[in-house]
Amino acid sequence: MLRRLALATLATTAAGAAGFAPLPPLPLLSPSTDTLTVTVSESGHRDADGTFELTCDDRAAGNHPARENACERLDQLAKAGGNPFLPVPKDQLCTQMYGGPAVAHITGTWQGRTIDARFSRANGCEIDRWENLEPVLPLVRG
Repeated sequence: MLRRLALATLATTAAGAAGFAPLPPLPLLSPSTDTLTVTVSESGHRDADGTFELTCDDRAAGNHPARENACERLDQLAKAGGNPFLPVPKDQLCTQMYGGPAVAHITGTWQGRTIDARFSRANGCEIDRWENLEPVLPLVRG
């Protein structure tokens, strides 16, 4: 390792002496950059419906109305190791309660995964799934 470092230093010094500027370091790409588009409709709340962009990296960005808290929640979910974007399994037993007509569609990238997930409040399982992602998804109650 030390020998490689010495050779790299020597090569950089030689390039500089020959009149060549050393190459700038490559930018580090953050593997943890999450970029999502969240579309919500039929929530019954004027401020909750719409399409919102959310980027979570070193800081929260985008026009999502709760971007700081949404990025914090996504970070918590990532640390827990699950995938909140997976659909409810088809054989899952769910309570037959209705949480309202709100629906959402989330696309983008989260933890290096391509996301294309749909959400509703059609039954107990879907309501739990929605509420698990609050405030990425807005707080709405039927």
